[in-house]
Amino acid sequence: MELNNRYSIAYKGLKNSTHDFHFEVDDELFAAYESREIKGGKLAVELTMLKADNQLEMDFAISGEVTCECDRCLEDCAVPIDYEGHLIVRISNEEGEYDGDIMWISPADDTVDLTQYIYESIVLSLPYQRVHPEGECNPEMIARFAVATDEEIEAIEARAQQSEKRGIGEGDFNKLAALKAQLESEERGE
Repeated sequence: MELNNRYSIAYKGLKNSTHDFHFEVDDELFAAYESREIKGGKLAVELTMLKADNQLEMDFAISGEVTCECDRCLEDCAVPIDYEGHLIVRISNEEGEYDGDIMWISPADDTVDLTQYIYESIVLSLPYQRVHPEGECNPEMIARFAVATDEEIEAIEARAQQSEKRGIGEGDFNKLAALKAQLESEERGE
């Protein structure tokens, strides 16, 4: 993935102290991960890194917006993202698994790739429900999902009551008699 260079830090030449970095996230990141939830976006990543001999402590602030499908009207909508996170990068020959909070890299590595961490942080900060602000949904789609009015509900209930009052009609008795005759003939093996 070519994006690895965009979201990597060459930490080896840096002094043991605090360093600030800035990254821009755009549609390329979401396309590279073939994201189904996020169609695109424009975000800024502010990173403060404390470099020590055997680890890097990173504080992230990610803000901006992504484009997702509205859960209400299915049109594209802008969803604001405001994420703050902390990542520890351990520099060691010991191999550990990346768990979202701690990443392990070899001392032979000159850079640390933050692409996956940035992508996951954005995805995890999406709200559970992604919708347009009230009144901004596609009115045609909303009309299709409109709740029935009181008058429509009353009309449906009236028809149901009329059907109950009529009960079983003469045609219904004829159908039942024919079904009964068919079942009896099948039982006799005819």
